[in-house]
Amino acid sequence: MSRSIAVFGGSFNPPGVHHRAIAELLAARFDLVRIVPCGPRPDKPVTNDVSPVHRATMAEYTFRGLDRVELDLFDLENETFTRTWQMEERFAGDGEIWHVVGTDLLAGGATGQSVIQREWARGKKIWNELRFIVVQRPPDTLDPDDLPPHSVVFETVADGASSTIRDRIFKGQAIDGMVIPQVAAYIERHHLYRGMPPPRSTRLQFGNLRPLVVFDPWNEHAKNLAGDLHPLEQQDPNIIVVIGGDGTMLRAIRSEWKRRIPFYGISTGQLGFLLNSRPPWDLPDRHVVLEQLPLLKVETEHTDGRIVTALSFNDAWVERTTGQTAWLQVKVNDEVRLERLVADGALVATAAGSSAYARAMGAHPIPLNTPALLLVGSNVLQPAFWKPAVLPLDSCVEINTLDKDKRPLRGYIDGVDQGDVVRMRCGVSRIAAVELAFDPGTDPAEKLARIQFPLNRE
Repeated sequence: MSRSIAVFGGSFNPPGVHHRAIAELLAARFDLVRIVPCGPRPDKPVTNDVSPVHRATMAEYTFRGLDRVELDLFDLENETFTRTWQMEERFAGDGEIWHVVGTDLLAGGATGQSVIQREWARGKKIWNELRFIVVQRPPDTLDPDDLPPHSVVFETVADGASSTIRDRIFKGQAIDGMVIPQVAAYIERHHLYRGMPPPRSTRLQFGNLRPLVVFDPWNEHAKNLAGDLHPLEQQDPNIIVVIGGDGTMLRAIRSEWKRRIPFYGISTGQLGFLLNSRPPWDLPDRHVVLEQLPLLKVETEHTDGRIVTALSFNDAWVERTTGQTAWLQVKVNDEVRLERLVADGALVATAAGSSAYARAMGAHPIPLNTPALLLVGSNVLQPAFWKPAVLPLDSCVEINTLDKDKRPLRGYIDGVDQGDVVRMRCGVSRIAAVELAFDPGTDPAEKLARIQFPLNRE
């Protein structure tokens, strides 16, 4: 028997407790509830007012922990708006699909005058052929004659509207009880829905620290400090404390970024560009500075035709695997910029990664919150004198091998070997980001300055 799937689409901008209540109601009756926050909508320009990464994070918070409920962020990631008939086609192979709608979309259905029939793409066809879950919320009224042919009605006491929440935030009014506490705290610290662009850096004060501890097991100092912290760990952490070096931070980000909570690093290694010199509980008033930094979405095509997608915080690169130099074609936003790059390899780095391997390859490191990507070549022979390029943050870089047999390539993402590849495509993810927390006395810009202006010691 085919499983039943409720597709619950919407802007969820922001998601409220009423959305969570509806998801819980549906999960009690369906095998799976799939939540799909939409991308930009031509009929709702307000969906563009908040970055997709903020909407993705708030949706993760809101629907987390619900049985038989999954969040699908493909529309936000791809910056698309998938219409109902396209949803049907996309998910039809997964089971029996039911689409969630509100009663406001059905008024006039008996005479062919509902919003669905008049305004939706393929409206008349989907009205007659698709299955609909009609969510009736107080004080909505519903004429049974207006129902689509294949529909069920779910009554719920959950009331609320994202537009009301946005309006209250804009006016400086409380939203207690309208969104879950994690969403309220996120909106507050990123200054969302205030009628102005959110700042890149913000401040956060921790009251009760609930750490998740990640440490470098090969560093004795890190092991000892982690041992002191383990008794403080809880099931519901509000901060990830990383003890070790920048490599430990990268491993922690790879494994824990989906928790969507800040990372606070404690350096027990060398430079520790992403880390702090003292633990968070030693900070005055437990104030930290937060930098929200993007993750790269990296797509690698392998020699056997497999296409694999992964995320990177620092960088992604390809390099030659034999004595032959690599011959690479480089595209930026699908336009060929380097017809043939002859080098040992090529790398794409975020600002956070600019002080790592990119710097060793000759690039100048840039401040953490610079909205840019770096494109760097390793031991470039041609074009002669080509230097690292600084690209806008929304650029998409594609690196292809021009001779996969004679000049094979190996791919790496944050230093992790991806195997033999023929193509690598990199661009900033619209839904994945990391919040790094810094001691207000720890200035990443000062660490960057020490890299760029080393002291002369005789």
